[in-house]
Amino acid sequence: MAEKNLKGDVWVVAEQNGGELHDVSLELLSKGRELADRLAVRLAAVLLGAKTDALARRLIAHGADRVLAAEDPRLARYQTNPYAKVVAQAVRRERPQIVIFGATPVGRDLAPRVASAVRAGLTADCTDLDIGEHAEPGTGRTYENVLYQIRPAFGGNIIATIVNPERWPQMATVREGVMRMPEADPSRRGEIVRFAPDLAESDFVLKVLEHHPAPRKVNLKAARIIVAGGAGVGGKDNFRLVWDLANVLGAAVGASRAAVDSGWIDKDHQVGQTGTTVRPALYIAVGISGAVQHRAGMSEAQKIVAVNSDPAAPIFQVAHYGIVGDLSRVLPMMIDAIKKRV
Repeated sequence: MAEKNLKGDVWVVAEQNGGELHDVSLELLSKGRELADRLAVRLAAVLLGAKTDALARRLIAHGADRVLAAEDPRLARYQTNPYAKVVAQAVRRERPQIVIFGATPVGRDLAPRVASAVRAGLTADCTDLDIGEHAEPGTGRTYENVLYQIRPAFGGNIIATIVNPERWPQMATVREGVMRMPEADPSRRGEIVRFAPDLAESDFVLKVLEHHPAPRKVNLKAARIIVAGGAGVGGKDNFRLVWDLANVLGAAVGASRAAVDSGWIDKDHQVGQTGTTVRPALYIAVGISGAVQHRAGMSEAQKIVAVNSDPAAPIFQVAHYGIVGDLSRVLPMMIDAIKKRV
């Protein structure tokens, strides 16, 4: 017996801070648009803030049919309790079938609190979402149009598909960079629904005295060329060769988690499952073995060049070009060859 799910919108909870919209909110609109079209429902963005008009129009231009905007000067910057209360209120009132958050520090703090408040399930750090059927073993029940929440599990060794057919809304956080950002269409028309959040002074248990944002030192998602180093580089001094190659190519510098954990480079440069997902035109992996956690963040690069002394390194399985050799010899040769062509 197939059980049809009740219609409800697909929601993306947009993340803004101080009037700046996070890129992940726009990335999620591309997947949200796909899911909403499959389900023949509307795509809505939920936006909390102080002055939301410009941000709401931008969300519509990137694919939202509706923007549910809660305006209050006290919501200009993220605070856990009031944000969770407002989003939970909106979920109870509107009854969406899917709610998606970015797997950012804010999203990872907000989503579980909302899920707990509305008694829904939540899958964290998804790398893909899809719609399909779910047959419940032993009951004969088949649920249609269920959200498939897809994420790595067991240290990235398997890919798990998680479903939540009975407790709605279906909720997930999605990692930055895994969805492509949609092109803006300024001609798109949508509805902006403003609502007054039901907040009390007791919801604001914290007072922000000063705000000192720390901008990222590198924008890996926007880089066309990335030269990344891993544990095989051997040390912080040897990592200088990675920087030198990046400099002659005009590239950004990336790193594996092992290099970051060793203290050779800042975490802002980390590529992979627990770092940034990138899609450059050229990705040069130096001394990176190619663990599945790292490949999850760079395998969609248009061209991958791997430099490694181990011919059996897993990175060669995804590389378009492989160089087996000592990086202390290979990289200077590459740098000299590039300089001669410039």
